[in-house]
Amino acid sequence: MRQVRIHIGALLTAGAIAVLAGCGPPGDGTPAGGGPAAAAPQQAGQGQAGQGGAEIATVRGREIAVYRQKGDGAAWTTLPSPNRMGATRVFLVDARDGDWLKVLLPIRPNGSTGWIKASDVKISFTSHRVEIDPEAFTFTVFDGDKVLRTGKVATGEGGTPTPPGRFYFTELIKPPDPRGDYGAYAFGLSGHSPTLKKFAGGPGQLAVHGTNKASALGGRVSHGCVRVSNDDITWMAQNLAIGTPVIVRN
Repeated sequence: MRQVRIHIGALLTAGAIAVLAGCGPPGDGTPAGGGPAAAAPQQAGQGQAGQGGAEIATVRGREIAVYRQKGDGAAWTTLPSPNRMGATRVFLVDARDGDWLKVLLPIRPNGSTGWIKASDVKISFTSHRVEIDPEAFTFTVFDGDKVLRTGKVATGEGGTPTPPGRFYFTELIKPPDPRGDYGAYAFGLSGHSPTLKKFAGGPGQLAVHGTNKASALGGRVSHGCVRVSNDDITWMAQNLAIGTPVIVRN
């Protein structure tokens, strides 16, 4: 697979990871340097998302207006770009209607949607998706119907479960020490913990990240985040784009 290096703002420092719900203690904030880059999604034409893939909307400007319904005269809310982690804001497109896009929003409650103007974003396409089975403690990465990679996961424990739902990657973080609590990389998710409204100064955002305790994979041990091996998260960082859909099964 041909790799395309992402822009420098998409790979974030370890300090950002402290606000994610299921992660360990804060890192030292050492800037990320080098390392593998997320693969850029392919340019999309209309209709591709219905052929086993998904459209990703990347915000063009410094903010974007979100509407409750397409065609509303006044915006419901405005979201900044970069996001609070410092990454260019992206959305997963749920539906198209003329010049309007219905998108999955990275806000509470999980599964929230809104409408944005197509002219405010750049559209790209990915055929990849990640499916997580909390009961089997496994993940599977698909390219359309083709299985690319599988592996073990650890999920949230009883009081801080990993919620089911349809999410997407919102940013990629590279901790300074790949042997630390967060492993080699961490992808922020668009979803939030159902029980933690705040965590380490952040809003309880979920993540998929590596781990320095591979022996814990296959169990419920986190505050809600999904942990995978360092080999698996490194592969994801090299091959999956920001905006890739992530489905956590019931």
